[in-house]
Parts: sequence; C-alpha cells; structure tokens
Amino acid sequence: MLACVYNRSTMKTNVILNKPINHIAFIMDGNGRWAKKRGLPRHLGHKEACNRIRAILDVCRAYGIYATSLYAFSTENWKRPQDEIDHLFDYLEVFFKREIDGLIKDGIKVIISGDISRLPERSQNTVRNAMNLTKDNNKNVLNICLNYGSKEELTRATKLIAEEVKEGKLNVEDITEDTIQQHLYTSSIPNVDLMIRTSGEQRLSNYLLWQNAYAEFVFTPVMWPDFDQKALEDCLIEFNNRNRRFGGLDNGKE
Repeated sequence: MLACVYNRSTMKTNVILNKPINHIAFIMDGNGRWAKKRGLPRHLGHKEACNRIRAILDVCRAYGIYATSLYAFSTENWKRPQDEIDHLFDYLEVFFKREIDGLIKDGIKVIISGDISRLPERSQNTVRNAMNLTKDNNKNVLNICLNYGSKEELTRATKLIAEEVKEGKLNVEDITEDTIQQHLYTSSIPNVDLMIRTSGEQRLSNYLLWQNAYAEFVFTPVMWPDFDQKALEDCLIEFNNRNRRFGGLDNGKE
C-alpha cells in the first residue's frame, strides 16, 4: 500500500475563500470500512489514515488556515478490539517519528487535546516529545485529539474552575464563558469555523462540542484514506456557500 505523497512546492489552491477559516476540525472516519472494502485488516485502514494526515495539513496551511484539529482517538474507542487499538498507537508513533522534523521546519506547533495518561507509555513519550520540540513554533497549530471526549473535557474544565473557587482564586460571580474557554484543552486556539466528517456519518460523536458551537458542518461520503485536496476543496466550496450569521440576521433580513 502506498503512502500519500504530496509535493508542497507545487501545490496549487483552486478555491478562493470568501470568509476566513481560522480553525478547521476533522473527524477522520471510515478507515476500517475502507480497509474492509479492499479485503484488508481494519488496522491497515488506520495506517493509510495516518499517511493522509500530512498532505491534508499542508493543504490547510496553503489556504491560510491557522489551526487544524484531528479526532485521532476518542474516549469511546477503548471499546474496540485491543489489537486494533495497539496498531493505531503504533501508527501514531510512526507518524510523529516520520514527520517531526518537517513540523519543526514548517513552524507547526503540536498540541494534544485529551487525557493521554491512559495511552501506552511509549505513546505518551512520543507525543510529549513532539509537543516539547514544537512548543515555540507559531505559524500553525496541529491539534491531535487523543483519548478525547468533549464531555470529559467540559467535566475537567468544571473541576478546574471549582478548585480555583475553593482556593479563593476565583469568585463564582466572575465565572463567564471566557472562564470556561480558558480551561479547555484548546484554550490557545480559536473556536472551530469548519468541521468536516468523512465517510458519510452525520453526527459529532462527542467531538469539540463547545468549540463547534457556531462551526459550519460538512459531511462528505469520502472515506478519510481517500480524502485528498479535491475532496477538501469540495468542502471549502460548500463552506463558501454557507451564510454565517452567528444567531443574527443577514443584513437585517429575516
């Protein structure tokens, strides 16, 4: 199976965005079905999914998108067969070892959303090393959601805020939406403008519920291992056609 090869030096963008995208989020769905369709073990779908990441990240950067979030492993994914889980973390480690030098060179900061303490120790070390090596980068952000669930994130934020109140560092009446925002894993990046889920499923699956509050959703039938620049640009065209009112009216019209 061939890894996705992408020539960044010759990349050509084909869509003119008529509104800014500061943060794009992906639910990388359909990997197992992609493999099954080809008579392959499910874990090889995850391998191809990891091969796809850097190419899509480069397209996002070419469009001036500052932050890219990827739903790599959810709090519910522990229910999957252990063999599949083990392979997924193996591929995660391969991704970082293969791409870390390029991420550093391109000024991409890696952040992790989720409780990584449950990950295998070697995987924890790999992601912590990636975060440490890229912590001073400021051109773009790659946010990888690992052992992530939005309900867990909001529960964690609530506990952190409650602890600050208990310690007298924060008054209850001073708690605002910004307070909650500052205690999320994603406190350092903008909220999501465009959320894309591949493979045709149409649900959020406990993903960035707070951050997606006013995001535009696009559900594409393309499975993530087949998701390329053309598929992403089709989603950007759909985004261009959306009218983002954020609860208000369009130029005073109903």
